[in-house]
Formats: sequence, C-alpha cells, structure tokens
Amino acid sequence: MKNTIKITKMQGCGNDFVILDYDEFQKANLSMEELAKRLCDRHFGIGADGMIIPKKSEDKNIDIAWYFYNSDGTVAQMCGNGMRCFAKYVYDKGLVDKKEFSVMTGAGIIKPLLLDNGNVRVDMGIPILEDEKIPFKGERTLKALDETFEITPVSMGNPHCVILTENDPMKMALKYGATIEKHEYFPEKTNTEFVKIISKNEIDMRVFERGCGITLACGTGACASVVACVLNNLTEQKVKVNLLGGSVFVEWQGNSENPNKNIFLIGEANYSFVADYML
Repeated sequence: MKNTIKITKMQGCGNDFVILDYDEFQKANLSMEELAKRLCDRHFGIGADGMIIPKKSEDKNIDIAWYFYNSDGTVAQMCGNGMRCFAKYVYDKGLVDKKEFSVMTGAGIIKPLLLDNGNVRVDMGIPILEDEKIPFKGERTLKALDETFEITPVSMGNPHCVILTENDPMKMALKYGATIEKHEYFPEKTNTEFVKIISKNEIDMRVFERGCGITLACGTGACASVVACVLNNLTEQKVKVNLLGGSVFVEWQGNSENPNKNIFLIGEANYSFVADYML
C-alpha cells in the first residue's frame, strides 16, 4: 500500500518549494535525498526547485531550524527565497509564535521578519568575500568555454560567482552556467549570476543554480549580485533586483572598505497549494 503525505507548495518570485513537516517525512520511508528528488521532479513528482522540512532546534536559544534540499537531492546551506516561504509557513502553522525569529541553517543563524504588507524581510547575515569554499578574494578571471570572465566571488553561506555583463544575462546563463558551476575554482560547485546594470538602484540578474540549473529566482544570488555591484562602485546600497520570476529588494550598507555589514532581502512569499500526495 502506498504512503500518503501532506505537502505544501510555495513560491517566491517563481522559485518554488515543497514544504512538509518532519512527521510527514517519516511516513515516506525514504531518505531526505530520495524524497527531495521524488517530490521535486517536474514530470513524475510535484515539481519544485527544492524541498524544505522544518525541525526543532537543538539550541534552546534558536527558535527553529530546517532541512533544505535542492531538486537533485543535494543539500544547500542557504536559500533566500526558500527562507521567505519557510518563514511564512512556520508562522502560519504555529511552529513559531512571533513574526521575527531565528532559524538555524547550514549557513548559520538567519533571521526573517514577517512584514505587515505580507512580504518577508530576511537578515541574510554578513557576506563572505573569502572562505574555504571560495579560496580567493576580490575580482578574478575565469575561463569558461570560449570566454574569459572577470568575476566577483561572494559567499552567502553558499558560493556565488557574479559576472557583470552588458550582454543579455539570460543568454549568458544558458551558455556558460553549467560550465562555471563545476569550475575547479569552486570545490563545492557554485551558483553563477549574470548581472546587467540598469541604473544605480536597479539591476537585471539571471542565475544558474548549482544542483538546479536555470531558476526563476535566487535570493542568495540577488544578495551576492548587489554585493558585487557595490564593491565595483556600480550601484547604490539599496537595489531592486529583477529576476526571471519577479523582483526583490536588497539592502547592504557595506562597501569595499567596510564589508562586514549585514545584508537584507525583501520580497514576497506565496502559497501555491496544499495537498495529500501519494508516493
């Protein structure tokens, strides 16, 4: 007899997620990796960019934690759009009883705030310009296929390779994203953002996410892109980021002289449906 589990589908700017409680996961009799691949499959499953499972924090000073898996079954340290959806989900379910709370993730503690207008503001922490996942600092050249790029590497707990371009960022992501994802510079692979400057307060960004491919949006990628733009003196510190699936706002008071400032992501989180799913 097949198992049935209760799932919720949510999305932020088209970046979509299957969310289920831990007790529903236990009914599945599958590993989290296997369940993520099954549920996220767009032909034989529900279809999503990732799977999220809330869990009780082992630290009494932290309100809640999560398991986050990409659609290919790999673990992601952090996801900005996923965090906005997660925040609304756990608040509406009564798993937390306040609109601002702390979440333990693979990238450390993240603090979302549910705003009165329905949006969610996420304190994404301090961008990292050099760590073990990105073994070099500042701008660097990278060869991919027929092109050599000037890149700005940024970690938001997960690695990002930001490329500023005057070309169509979507065409660039389609052509070069898969190659850069697996470049030797990035031992844990990388998310790659192609960014076109519109004005001092607006950019277009397209992303090739590691473990997912082209997605409609990426919250950590939006943050990394704004960091790269500010470091290169191309934008102000509050920027509208236009993604394939919509727009978010990013605020960062840091700069090249003082980068140790928290960065904030603001955007929507929406329900798609709730359903009983037969495995």
